[in-house]
Amino acid sequence: MTDPPDKATHARLFAFLCKPIFPAPMSDSPQRDLIERRLADWVFYLLLAAAVILAGWLGARHDLVWDLSLGGRNTLSAESAAVVAGLGEPVAITVFMDRAHPQSRRVEALLLRYRRALPELRVRYLDPQLSPEEARAAGVSAVGQVLVEHAGRRETLSRIGEEELTAALVRLGRSEAPWIAVLEGHGERRIDGAGATDLGRLGELLRGRGYRLQPLDLATVAAVPDNTALLVLSTPAIPVFPGEVEALVAYIERGGNLLWLMDPGDLGGLEPLAEHLGIERLPGMLVDANVAELNIDDPTVALVRRYPDHPLVRGLSAPALFPGSLAFAARAAPGWDHAEPLATLAGSWNETGPIRGEVRRDPDQGEAEGPLPLALALTRPAPDREGEQRLLIVGDGDFLSNAHLETGGNRALGLAMIHWLTSPVAMPYAPAGPGERELALSRGQILFVGGGSLVVLPLVFLTVGLLVHRRRRRG
Repeated sequence: MTDPPDKATHARLFAFLCKPIFPAPMSDSPQRDLIERRLADWVFYLLLAAAVILAGWLGARHDLVWDLSLGGRNTLSAESAAVVAGLGEPVAITVFMDRAHPQSRRVEALLLRYRRALPELRVRYLDPQLSPEEARAAGVSAVGQVLVEHAGRRETLSRIGEEELTAALVRLGRSEAPWIAVLEGHGERRIDGAGATDLGRLGELLRGRGYRLQPLDLATVAAVPDNTALLVLSTPAIPVFPGEVEALVAYIERGGNLLWLMDPGDLGGLEPLAEHLGIERLPGMLVDANVAELNIDDPTVALVRRYPDHPLVRGLSAPALFPGSLAFAARAAPGWDHAEPLATLAGSWNETGPIRGEVRRDPDQGEAEGPLPLALALTRPAPDREGEQRLLIVGDGDFLSNAHLETGGNRALGLAMIHWLTSPVAMPYAPAGPGERELALSRGQILFVGGGSLVVLPLVFLTVGLLVHRRRRRG
């Protein structure tokens, strides 16, 4: 039987366990020091392995994700997250693609973003060649198409991306598609036109989001249809008839929503409507010195870079550009609540003189210094239904035209306007940020990265290991 350990043995054991933290002086026995050093190394390796296993276990039980990509392209946009949060019923997605398909990883990475925001999302993969009947029932004709099901409705997408999938969820989440009437017949901007000043691209976006668009000529129709969710006006090239203006005023009085894209200059016979709403325009055209920071030489392009806390623009951050716009006086007719969701920055004013060469603000000519309202949002309780009646008058129509829709944040702003106007509970959605980008490397860059990972790093690790080994042998 061995003797019980004495106090000296306990002291040596404590010194051994605390050696990594409190190094003890070298003892007289090199062999014992070597054993203690090796035991300390093994204890360190065991603790490291335990820490790694514990971290993996915690990671499997708790989702904690950081998106370090440029533009946050591995995370749902704020608009898509708002759409997902507004879904009251579960969503089922069927991807008609074999899991071994080269594109399946991209699709799975996209759907993972939605699963983080919607844990009850059901996703399954089906090979259309092995399940031809289900593919035929879903209207699938090619590998990679996706069937989205929600609230008893379904839609098949020919291609899948965040913008396409979120737009499908918006469409499926609506009980019925809103009708948008666009006033035409007098040289206004056409919703299906391909010209630079037309609104054809905006029309395509709205159709893709489930809206029904209908050109409206009040010269042939006595009144704006009652099922119109939104009426869009732009400046007529030919003055409208007085009876048409009366039909527009009657539509407003019935509680209709309105988007008026108003340009500088003559209103084309719509002056009585502006007077009815109490809208007053500042004379001249906006000029803005702030666009020089964006390398824009045209001072008639107004910049909107700050958005107030208003439901129409909530969540927007990208600057919007308004070429050839006007400003408003901050007033409206009695009975309306008005807000100014868009305004220029300091350094802008309404120029009343010719815009050529160097222009300066002249207060004596009624030129007011910015910030100036670029848009007026008028609201009041709807007279014929629950909720609000909403009117939005914007001092520019070019920012939504085919030529400028994709400039800056114009596209997101235009969609936000339509969503705010069509329904008090419309789910917000704007285009996602930067999509997937391919990393293109030159031959020299490939050699540098490959050589660094295959040659340089191993040599560095080998050198450090040899130095540590040599130092320990000397010790």
